[in-house]
Amino acid sequence: MTNTLKNSIQLIGNIGKDIILTTFDKGSQKASIAIAVSEFYTNNKGEKVKQTEWHNLVAWGKTAKLMSESLIKGNEIAVQGKLSNRTYQDKEGKTKYITEVIVSEFYKLSRTA
Repeated sequence: MTNTLKNSIQLIGNIGKDIILTTFDKGSQKASIAIAVSEFYTNNKGEKVKQTEWHNLVAWGKTAKLMSESLIKGNEIAVQGKLSNRTYQDKEGKTKYITEVIVSEFYKLSRTA
C-alpha cells in the first residue's frame, strides 16, 4: 500500500473538451482530456470567490477506450491516478514542461453535459 500512496492523486472536475483518442500503429490507445477543478472561498471582503484550475489527464489501453466511449464535454468525473512530468523541445528549441495525471480509474458523476 505504501507504494501506491507515494504518487497518488484524486480529482473531481468537469471535462472541458471532447476526449481525443489516439490509436497507435501497434493498436495501443491513448485518451487525452482536460478537466476543470473548481474551489470556492470567501475573500477578506466577504465575497464568495470561485477559483478554477485545469488539469491534463491521460489514460491508456482499456481505460482510454472506456473514457472515449462514455464521457463527453461537460461531464463531471472523479479520477484516480498518478502525476507525471515530462519535457520536450518545441520548434524553436525551447524546453517545454508538462504535468499530467495518468488515470488508472475514473467514475462518471453526471449523466449529461
